[in-house]
Amino acid sequence: MSGWVAVAGLGPGGEALITPEVRTALAEATDVVGYSRYVDRVPMREGLRRHASGNRVEAERSRLALGLAAEGRRVIVVSSGDPGVFAMASATFEAMEAGPETWRDLDVRVLPGITAMLAASARAGAPLGHDFCAINLSDNLKSWSLIERRLRLAVEGDFACALYNPRSKARPDGFARVLELLRELCEPGRLVIFARAVTTSDETVRTVPLFDAKPEMADMQTVVILGSSRTRRIERNGMPPLVYTPRSATE
Repeated sequence: MSGWVAVAGLGPGGEALITPEVRTALAEATDVVGYSRYVDRVPMREGLRRHASGNRVEAERSRLALGLAAEGRRVIVVSSGDPGVFAMASATFEAMEAGPETWRDLDVRVLPGITAMLAASARAGAPLGHDFCAINLSDNLKSWSLIERRLRLAVEGDFACALYNPRSKARPDGFARVLELLRELCEPGRLVIFARAVTTSDETVRTVPLFDAKPEMADMQTVVILGSSRTRRIERNGMPPLVYTPRSATE
């Protein structure tokens, strides 16, 4: 039996947003590897082994997946959203490059998913309708100084910014520092979207001006979208507002 690894995105949370390609791979897999929260989203069935692990052991689970594939197993490495956006695709390739030469001959492919920033943007309207960037606010794998430099450059370039992993129990103060920095760099009315658990039953989406944004509005299930200076809000009677960034820009 020829083994393979598919690094798959399960989307932002709603079952309807898992792609047909990922569903097919899950049906063919012998093993599912991933963070326990995401592995739990994969139903048990006969012949399927589930290998759940903690949140900060990406290298270990990547090595496990590649080792299983080398034994002839058909392995799905699951991530939420898209596996290439702050998720398991890079970790898998890092493990491949550092591992045995034979791992480089394995059938390894990445199956894209709908990442949280796109689901959040769609719920709010179209805040990423012009140039935008994505920044991971976690300093687990990079320094705060690098995060700050990238935020400054993103604001200088007037990008809309999708901010991932804003605030965790281990990092309760980091997002407060981010908001302080953004208030130094941006006008106080700049729009900020807090989109939590989008496409699930716990979904909440709220838009506030930057001067009203508070750290406790975000957690690890929240994607924060900072609009550009051109991002606009359309108020509607009896319906949620729509936030969008115009397609054109002039100096």
